[in-house]
Amino acid sequence: MTTAQKQAYADAPTKVVAAANGFGYAYRDIGSGAVPLVLLQHFRGNLDNWDPALIDALASHRRVIAFDNVGVGGTNGTTPNTIEQMAAGAVSFLDAMQFDRVDILGFSIGSFVAQAIALTRPALVRGLILASSAPKGAAGMHGWAPWVIDAVGKPEPDPVGYLKVFFANSASSQQAGQQAAQRIFGRASNLDQPTTWQTRQAQYDAVCAWGIPNDSPLQRLSAIRQPVFVANGDSDPMILPHFSYVLAGLIPHARLKIYPDSAHGFLFQHSTEFASDVEQFLRDNDIGSSSKGNSDE
Repeated sequence: MTTAQKQAYADAPTKVVAAANGFGYAYRDIGSGAVPLVLLQHFRGNLDNWDPALIDALASHRRVIAFDNVGVGGTNGTTPNTIEQMAAGAVSFLDAMQFDRVDILGFSIGSFVAQAIALTRPALVRGLILASSAPKGAAGMHGWAPWVIDAVGKPEPDPVGYLKVFFANSASSQQAGQQAAQRIFGRASNLDQPTTWQTRQAQYDAVCAWGIPNDSPLQRLSAIRQPVFVANGDSDPMILPHFSYVLAGLIPHARLKIYPDSAHGFLFQHSTEFASDVEQFLRDNDIGSSSKGNSDE
C-alpha cells in the first residue's frame, strides 16, 4: 500500500485548490484510485464533521475526497441559498481538481446537491450514492419539523440535539452516537473553520425551497441514468425513510437500503456496513472494477 492509502482521515492535511470561479476550496484527500469518490456534506457540516471511521473504510478501496463548498468552513465566499447554485459551486471544485469522472456520495443536503450535479453535468458522474435523501418537490418535505430544526439549527452547536436527530432513541443507537461523536470531534489539530450563521441560514433556505411541492422536478429524476444507491436509517426524523422510497422509485437504476435502529446519521452508526455496501454497489455495477480499466484496487 502507498503512503496515501495508509493515511487516516483524522491525520489528513487540509489543502486548498483555486477554482476558476475565484474561490479557494478547502479539501482533504486520502486513498488511491483512478476515479475518486467525492463526498458532499450535511447541513452545517464541514470537513471535520465526517466520521473518520467511515472515510477510512471507504478509502481502503479507493480515493476519497471531502471538500467544503463555497462559503462553507475553510472555503471562502458566501454560501448560496439554492441547491442549484451549490451544485454549480461543487462542479467548479471538480473542474479545479481536473476530474473528468467521479463517483459522488451525497449526505442529507449534500444528496440534494448530488442529484442536481447528476442532472446538470451527467457526463461527470459515474455512480451516485444518496444518503438520507429526498427528491425535489416531494409533498411533505417543505422544511423540517420544528423540534428537528430547533435541535440542529441553533446558533451554537447542540450535542444533545445532534444525538436526538442523528441517532435513534434506543439505547444501542444512542451509544453508537456517543462513539461516533467521539470519533468525529476527537480531531485535535489542523481543524477546519466552523460553519457560520450565514451558511446555516442559506442552507436552510435551500432545503425549504427544495421541498416546495411540485410534480415537475419529480418527473425529471427519470433523466438520471447512472446506477444509484439510496440509503437511510429507519428512524430518520430529518428526512423520513418514506422519501427514500419515493426517490428510489423515481430513478430508473436505483437500489434502496434502510438500515435498522438508526436515524439521520445511520452511515456513521453503521459505518463498516455502509462502506462495504457502497463498495459492493460500485463493483456490482461494473463502475469500480479493475476489469474496466480502473485501478481502484
